[in-house]
Amino acid sequence: MKKEIEKISNNKVVSWDKHLDKKYGLHGSTTRTEFEMKAQTFILGELLKDEREKANLTQAEMAEKTGTKKSYISRIENGRADIQLSTLYRLIEQGLNRKLELSIH
Repeated sequence: MKKEIEKISNNKVVSWDKHLDKKYGLHGSTTRTEFEMKAQTFILGELLKDEREKANLTQAEMAEKTGTKKSYISRIENGRADIQLSTLYRLIEQGLNRKLELSIH
């Protein structure tokens, strides 16, 4: 996954991937994979929160519409909960009346 983002460190320009390599290890290492999974969980939570807010729903309203608990919605949005694909579909399609499409790149 090539990133165009760059960081200045000690007056040197370092690519985002090199920064991650140094901090979390090379792609495929246990530490890097763990970091990337946590990052994706965080991103998914932020996307869900943004869409819920655009739909003018509270966490409690979303939970009621989808048969989950407000605390679970909160944990997902804060990146502290794993989510099953079936639950994600339910949150998006029943809770937000939106369509979820997945792709593999």
